[in-house]
Amino acid sequence: MVKIRLKRMGAKKAPFYRLVVADIRSPRDGRFIEEIGSYNPCTNPATIKIDRERVDYWLSKGAQPTDTVKSLLKK
Repeated sequence: MVKIRLKRMGAKKAPFYRLVVADIRSPRDGRFIEEIGSYNPCTNPATIKIDRERVDYWLSKGAQPTDTVKSLLKK
């Protein structure tokens, strides 16, 4: 099963995230299939960059977004 989820990057106390498509068995910051965007909550306002075509492609293939990713996709 495939999920669209966040991969944490950045320094301690200054995180930013990448939206990745990954197998559910791989670790949070481990192996992934494809990177499809980024999210930086530290900027004001928060920066969200998402490749909509790739998100739609993966959703059509049955990938499940996590709750956090769902809320980011709505914005």
